Amino acid sequence: MQTATLGRTGHDVSMIGLGAWQIGDAWGTVADDDARQVVRAATDAGVTFIDTADVYGSGRSERFIGEYLAGDHPPVFVATKMGRRVDQLPENYTEENFRAWLNDSRSNLGVDRIDLVQLHCPPTAVLEDDDVFSALDGLVEEGLIASYGVSVETTEQALIAIARPNVATVQIILNCLRLKPLERVLPTARTRGVGIIARVPLASGLLSGRFDARTTFAADDHRNFNRRGEAFDIGETFAGVPYDVGLSAVAHLRELVPEGMTLSQFALRWVMDQPGVSTVIPGASTPDQARANAAVAQMPSLTDEHFAGVRRIYDDLVRPHVHHRW
Repeated sequence: MQTATLGRTGHDVSMIGLGAWQIGDAWGTVADDDARQVVRAATDAGVTFIDTADVYGSGRSERFIGEYLAGDHPPVFVATKMGRRVDQLPENYTEENFRAWLNDSRSNLGVDRIDLVQLHCPPTAVLEDDDVFSALDGLVEEGLIASYGVSVETTEQALIAIARPNVATVQIILNCLRLKPLERVLPTARTRGVGIIARVPLASGLLSGRFDARTTFAADDHRNFNRRGEAFDIGETFAGVPYDVGLSAVAHLRELVPEGMTLSQFALRWVMDQPGVSTVIPGASTPDQARANAAVAQMPSLTDEHFAGVRRIYDDLVRPHVHHRW
């Protein structure tokens, strides 16, 4: 497993992590035993970074990770997120609320101190509020959290967060269909020593190549109920790319995949190979998916021809739909 330093946390983590949204909710039903096996399969395969959030199944995802932490296991670094349990108003981002949310997460995870807590895609005004970050600094000094970061929707929000002196990490959508962070976010983060956690690397499974125009999704799957951004930012579902456009882009991306790789593994390797990325957090709903994701770290880096091909497909098909939005 390849590792990288996770920004200002100072910790080395696996470059392939585990995104634990799928074992919480909003991806269709994942049985309890399957969720537990996903965590175990990922860590057995060398994953040492797990990302979750307090709203993933109202703590369900955190509790599965807490069960794992309570047993005999290799060391893992756990990041969670907070802030989406209330109306997205700047006045709700208070030290009092932070403490309440962190107490719940610490209980779910079974830890006294959380390795990394991230503000969960807050409004831009929150990122501009000095009091918010003073409160987070105080929670670090108190020992409730070791480090803090920010998960963002837009590149502009990422740049605001990176400029904060004690922000350890920024989590942002980065994949073969969302290239804008390559322009300013990743270079600026590298210069400032801020870690980049790349989420939605498979564009909600679109980059797995398993879907077509006839594919249907369960009623409780965000790929059904958030197609137009009805529940949260539309960019979190299929990376904000119209489904038919995404299918067309996938058809072209298939032609770039080297022998011995699946399209999913190609897409993950593309993200891993971007300078400045600390870890990539694909989700998994089965142990086999977790193992296949982790195996990417043992595969060779892509070539300049691969990168140029991805760029060409993005510019020709995808850019008009996403580049100006996020």
